[in-house]
Amino acid sequence: MLLTTLIKDLEFVKLKGDLSIDVSGIAYDSREVANNGVFVAMPGFKMDGHDFIQQAIDMGANTIIIEKDLYIEDNITVLKVTDSRKALARIASNFYNKPTEKLNMVGITGTNGKTSITYFIKSIFDHVNKSTGLIGTIGTMIDNKIMQNKNTTPESLNLQAIFNNMLKVNTENCIMEVSSHSLSLNRVAYCEFNTGIFTNLTPDHLELHKNMEEYFNAKAELFEMTRDYNIINADDEYGRRLIERVKNYDAKLVTYGIENEADIYATDIFYSVEFTKYTLNTPKGSIEITVNIPGIIYVYNSLAAIACAYCNGIDLNDIQKGIKELKSIKGRFEVVYTDQDYKIIVDFAHTEDGLEKTLTTIKPFAKGRIILVFGVYAAPGEKGRGKRRAMGKVAAKYSDFAVVTSDNPKEQDPNLIIQEIVEAIKEENGKHIAIVDRKEAIKYAIGISNKDDIILIAGKGHETSQVIGKEEIPFNETEIVTEIIKTSREMKIS
Repeated sequence: MLLTTLIKDLEFVKLKGDLSIDVSGIAYDSREVANNGVFVAMPGFKMDGHDFIQQAIDMGANTIIIEKDLYIEDNITVLKVTDSRKALARIASNFYNKPTEKLNMVGITGTNGKTSITYFIKSIFDHVNKSTGLIGTIGTMIDNKIMQNKNTTPESLNLQAIFNNMLKVNTENCIMEVSSHSLSLNRVAYCEFNTGIFTNLTPDHLELHKNMEEYFNAKAELFEMTRDYNIINADDEYGRRLIERVKNYDAKLVTYGIENEADIYATDIFYSVEFTKYTLNTPKGSIEITVNIPGIIYVYNSLAAIACAYCNGIDLNDIQKGIKELKSIKGRFEVVYTDQDYKIIVDFAHTEDGLEKTLTTIKPFAKGRIILVFGVYAAPGEKGRGKRRAMGKVAAKYSDFAVVTSDNPKEQDPNLIIQEIVEAIKEENGKHIAIVDRKEAIKYAIGISNKDDIILIAGKGHETSQVIGKEEIPFNETEIVTEIIKTSREMKIS
């Protein structure tokens, strides 16, 4: 591709070199630069791409894009931009010939519920034979094959490659989770979204965003990028603020909810520990919906998905069948073991709001105790302490016994993280024990469980690894539960 084609619509200053050269590809990691490739030097949280420019040149780069004032001696093309990340997004879109313009793009943002909404939408679209790809926390799905992502929303270059790969297998629809990080860091810049969906906003990721207002404004950016529909939760405090912000935008506003007036809403809700039923009400009529994942949060998540399907012209009967055909989502209220004595559930709940909703879903149906196994991932400073205390209080209030353990402590001291959680539990007179080793914590919970108890293992859900220090170790909770129960049975027999 000619460099002039690659940098079309990019605002830059040419510091040196020729713009009419051929370029072979793009990289933001100097180790991945191809001969005659473009290297985009981006500042990062831990490393700065500007420090690796010489390595990129040694690998064969013929063009360097920078945002800092640097002098580069080599006989190559050097362009200076205001924002390297945004420049990467622009040229990545150009390199793959603007793939989002050829897809029906649905972006979902908010604190909780994004993953399950993508899977509800896909189930409905699958039912009516609409080919659909997913991008999100669990991974990228193309042609029903899952690949892992490093981030919920990949870096812009990787993201545009994914869109291009979807088109190669004739995918028509892309349903993706849009994280606040991706919006703040311009990973989704120059993506064309047909529909935006807002779920809710509760404290999370405040290590990146200074406060809730900044967090909200980051999420709200998605709804300035949509062409056709903005679908917003009318029952959420920040959702109502967003409704006021976007109501005069070009994209049509569609609301959903339970408590407040909305376009798509649920009534006559029946909860059980296995499923939830409700009457769906829309401008085109009403119909009974069965959701195979219990709890009010999945009523909201299914309503968001239904609103998206409704906006895409899908018939209510097909929507009903599509929702019912989704039996489970990995790590979302996933029952990984059950017998006549007790039940073990794995859930991704990793915020105080998510944990409270999961525990309150279980509570009405728990004949015995609710035994909670959980930790809080590493988050620095006062905001991290606030999150740990908040989750400790939720654990004390809604579980009968908490086994406090590690989540992803990374390079923080797991004992200090656990201590801050335990202090909050003690303030609420909650019953608890602290066990740093997460596998031992799960083993302990299973060992103390009695008939009719429910064990909730919260925080990691679909994740299959744990980050301790700088090491990422395999950690699949479904497999761990199975192994512990099998070993326990063998010991009883012997």
